[in-house]
Amino acid sequence: MANLTINTDGGARGNPGPAALGVVINNEQGELVEQFSRYLGITTNNQAEYQAVLSALEYLEEHEAQFAEVTAVSFLLDSELVVRQLLRVYRVKDLELAGLFNRAVALIDRLPFTIRFSHVRREQNKLADKLVNIELDKQGMT
Repeated sequence: MANLTINTDGGARGNPGPAALGVVINNEQGELVEQFSRYLGITTNNQAEYQAVLSALEYLEEHEAQFAEVTAVSFLLDSELVVRQLLRVYRVKDLELAGLFNRAVALIDRLPFTIRFSHVRREQNKLADKLVNIELDKQGMT
């Protein structure tokens, strides 16, 4: 039995504005398994947050064989809105977010892990946030 912890973050400079995502995956010993970031173009903060979760879920699906021993995955996000929507505490009213939400739910349903979402303070999501900012800086977005 093994667990993973995934910190995700998405951010836009301006809302909407140039946006990026950051994902950090650690094993249960706290060792880094993978980290990546990606520029998203112009989008909103909330859309970028969802894109980060989707990218992490897609990574899990693409590397499922590598995680054969994993039974549970804990997602840690500093976006309370996205966490509460994924936990179905809040309804998804925005059409753009609804499409991203539906894609996330479909991926979650296909994965063989128990997946949990938790809200954390921004200070507890520093590396994922740093990846977002590095990606935006690489794009020349100040």
